[in-house]
Amino acid sequence: MMESENVKRDPNRRRLSIANIVLMGFLAIAGFFLILEHRAHLLGWLPFLIILLCPLMHIFMHRSHGGHGGVAEAPQGERPRRPHH
Repeated sequence: MMESENVKRDPNRRRLSIANIVLMGFLAIAGFFLILEHRAHLLGWLPFLIILLCPLMHIFMHRSHGGHGGVAEAPQGERPRRPHH
């Protein structure tokens, strides 16, 4: 009952939600056709994007073992692990 009273007090609230639904639908359709029409361009860049991801993966994936050539810092009470190369 409280919700229906709010709609009666503020008729713009209902219009706003309908406008948001229409906007999301329009953006979904526009995005679909944008991808459909430019698929060749997107797929043409794919190999370059994969190559560009390699340095990023290298940087972020090496955080867990302490870097190259060093011994990772061990929690208290544990022996430090030797690097395995």
